Amino acid sequence: MNAKIMDGSALARELRADCKIRAAGLTEKGMQPGLAVVIAGDNPASRIYVRNKAKACSDTGIYSEIHEFSENASQDEVIERIQELNRNSRIHGILVQLPLPRRFESDKVIASVAVEKDVDGFHLYNVGSLVTGNAIFPPCTPHGVIKILEKYSVPIEGQHAVVVGRSNIVGKPMALMLLQRGATVTICTSKTRDLAEHTHRADILVVATGKPHMITASMVKDGAAVIDVGINRMPDGKLAGDVEFESVKEKAGYITPVPGGVGPVTIAMLLYNTIEAAERAYARA
Repeated sequence: MNAKIMDGSALARELRADCKIRAAGLTEKGMQPGLAVVIAGDNPASRIYVRNKAKACSDTGIYSEIHEFSENASQDEVIERIQELNRNSRIHGILVQLPLPRRFESDKVIASVAVEKDVDGFHLYNVGSLVTGNAIFPPCTPHGVIKILEKYSVPIEGQHAVVVGRSNIVGKPMALMLLQRGATVTICTSKTRDLAEHTHRADILVVATGKPHMITASMVKDGAAVIDVGINRMPDGKLAGDVEFESVKEKAGYITPVPGGVGPVTIAMLLYNTIEAAERAYARA
């Protein structure tokens, strides 16, 4: 068996093309979608991500602002800026780039974002609303995974889905979104005994651990859909996922590559959520 490669880059181009049309339509009506990114600290990777997001906005017709704070900035300064952005009618989405400096209370900073502008889907209201399936904005990465499964017509209802990783950003919301769509869901963590016993039963396997090549072919069911959310910088400078791609692709039915899988779709979903927020603001106006 040779797995079908689930091309996230191609899907992201489709999603961004649709976003560009919707953004142009809103701009013609006098409401250009706007995204503000708040970044604090000196994390080089975060700065690269922020630049990429700003370029994606520009390419799509979304107005964007970057609000940068030094490593020495206070949490109160950052929250005050977020509250200003909450009141700014030109800004429809606010993204707080993580990680924040260690001394910050990340939950408190994220909670200061207005729910209707929480396009990253990290506000406690949106995270909690995933339980009932009524989140205003689902987190971008799990939402992107759902879009990938839908694009490749991978059935979710009635399937056994295994999520490896329990982060608030990916693992937990991913499990809830799969459950909402009728899957039987197992969540595995670093403490799970006999991890392979669980992963080998998965019809859909989503891996988000940050441990390169953790999932090998022997841990995967024949024909499974394998979604690799991990992205790790290896000693040789190359990027690798949490799944051992070369061996697993010989056994799985579907697999996402790294890079070019979930990552591009995550950014596309941020644009998608920003335009959704702008459309809702226009409807309220």
